[in-house]
Amino acid sequence: MSDTSGLIAPALVDLHLAPTDKGEALRSLAQRLVAEGRVTDLDGFLADVAAREAQAPTGMGDGIGIPHCRSAHVTRPSLAFGRSTRGVDFDAPDGRPADLIFMIAAPAGADDAHLQILAALARRLMDPAFTGALRDAGSPGAVAALINGEEAPAVAPEAVPTPVPSPSPAPETAPEAAAPQGELRLVAVTSCPTGIAHTYMAAKALELAAARAGARIEVETQGSAGTTVLAPEVIAAADAVILAHDVEVRDRARFAGKPTVDVGVKAAVNRADDLIAQAAGLVAEHGGGRRPDGAPVPAPATPTGEHWAQRLRKYLMTGVSYMIPFVAAGGLLIALAFAIGGYQIASAPSVLGHFDWTSSHSWAAMLFQTGKTSFGFLVPVLSGYIAWAVADRAALAAGIAGGAVSVAVGAGFLGGIVSGLAAGFLVLWMIRWNVPRAVKGVMPVVVIPLVSVAAVGFLMFVVVGSPIASAMNGLTDWLNGLSGSNAILLGLLLGAMMAFDMGGPLNKVAYTFAAGALTTAGTTPDAGSLKVMAAVMAAGMTPPLGMALATVVRRRLFTAEERENGKAAWVLGASFITEGAIPFAAADPLRVIPASIVGSMTAGGMVMAFGSTLRAPHGGIWVLPLIGSPFLYLVAIAAGTVVTAAVVVLLKGMRKPATSAAPESLATAAEPVGA
Repeated sequence: MSDTSGLIAPALVDLHLAPTDKGEALRSLAQRLVAEGRVTDLDGFLADVAAREAQAPTGMGDGIGIPHCRSAHVTRPSLAFGRSTRGVDFDAPDGRPADLIFMIAAPAGADDAHLQILAALARRLMDPAFTGALRDAGSPGAVAALINGEEAPAVAPEAVPTPVPSPSPAPETAPEAAAPQGELRLVAVTSCPTGIAHTYMAAKALELAAARAGARIEVETQGSAGTTVLAPEVIAAADAVILAHDVEVRDRARFAGKPTVDVGVKAAVNRADDLIAQAAGLVAEHGGGRRPDGAPVPAPATPTGEHWAQRLRKYLMTGVSYMIPFVAAGGLLIALAFAIGGYQIASAPSVLGHFDWTSSHSWAAMLFQTGKTSFGFLVPVLSGYIAWAVADRAALAAGIAGGAVSVAVGAGFLGGIVSGLAAGFLVLWMIRWNVPRAVKGVMPVVVIPLVSVAAVGFLMFVVVGSPIASAMNGLTDWLNGLSGSNAILLGLLLGAMMAFDMGGPLNKVAYTFAAGALTTAGTTPDAGSLKVMAAVMAAGMTPPLGMALATVVRRRLFTAEERENGKAAWVLGASFITEGAIPFAAADPLRVIPASIVGSMTAGGMVMAFGSTLRAPHGGIWVLPLIGSPFLYLVAIAAGTVVTAAVVVLLKGMRKPATSAAPESLATAAEPVGA
């Protein structure tokens, strides 16, 4: 019996899946899971599937769709299979509709054994003999037997190359002994947001491609079924590295100094042969990256295969994501302190030695001083983790020190961005120095920190600190001086940016500007930057709320799947997750996006006009008690929601009502705002 035994039963197989609409096809398969007791709540499970679809399309190409999710409504790891004669569009990269649809359902609390079942299936989906046998199967029982491993697919010997064994525990042998001299040796890491399907499909695709190319590869799957970490000697013997990931690779410094192909996980699934060839080309061009045993590991090389602007955005968002908890904690503590002790609490003496357990004033002072201290870490953490994103752990010291200097000279978060990038690229250059082996051992612990901290300190104190500080002072004065039409215009602009791509680059620019500007607020209760943050959050809440309202007031304009998405959009919008509107925008962008922009501009402009403030960078209505002028803030959000719903209903009403059309695909969403 295979690892996938019991995953599917004949009753979960539909060899004549009729719907061509993705939403209806998913519902049809999910109903089979409910009927067999594998799923307890149909609508709840479909909402979880839709949430996973919103992260990235699940069309894999070659006629395969793998909608999947973890859900509290799943009782055991299960799979429903559908075979469609007309195909269902899952937004595959090759544009081919899926005729083989695997709905993978994993329990929310699945243990490693359960998840390994799904991982085993994901690997088998990359086997042409397996998928070919499923296309030829004549009965549901035959399909279930194939998937459960009870029947091996017939395959001609030449049809599928013998794959390199997957990285499961094996007897320890020296890598050099296992591979002929001159053979290309590669290591790879695969990972995806859920860690269920793409992670293991990418690993299998790379193994098959390496076998076709006559290369040797070992893959570390950083997925939900656990990780078998690549042995240090295997990494040391590798000529090059392939990183196929949609989330940050764990312990990336292990691969430092080696030629590296850095791509998204779906690139490995869809064009594994190209990645193997690209890695071989890097080895031919720059030489292999094999290290002698015991050689120290420097920081990682700059990834290839990614545009510099994409890398820069990734560096900045990494820093922002690590900064956000300090902003949230500090801002909320300061807001609580003001609520308890009034604005005069900012001038209270230190609570050290003056704390009265029975005095609300002492508690307010403690909260304020703790929040203010937390705020002091914002720029150093931002700078440090930008540097870490560029050059890994070796750059942390210079990045954090540069951020601290930025605070000292008044350069604020702009200075933190500059110091983080400077520290990261300086360290990235230093780890490539060709130094004597005797010195390599002290490079990461002495030489790199000493030189990089001194250099970044000089840069910030002497060269760029003062000009950036002047720019920050100008920005702060401008924000604090915003009033009337200028404030409203800024709210309109930020609102449009938040709604235009719903979690994409423009959305992130607006959010990062607002979160970064919070560092200029200090203890001023009505600082302009607090108004900007309030406007950005309100504008980000209205697209999903507006779509949810529209599905209620004009149900006939939306498909059943969209109406189900509308139920989830209420919660997502209220929680400031703009991506809740993506399923609607992907299905009908020419109507949904303009409506969302108009509604978000309404909310953003009204918040700036009302002067509402917000110290928290996230939270939605759940931080309402800590918002300045909360009633007017709710009025602005309600107005934006109504405007969004009205415009989208008007635009959709100009066309023939949709009766069966549903999202052809859900656009790839970036990481949730503020996550």
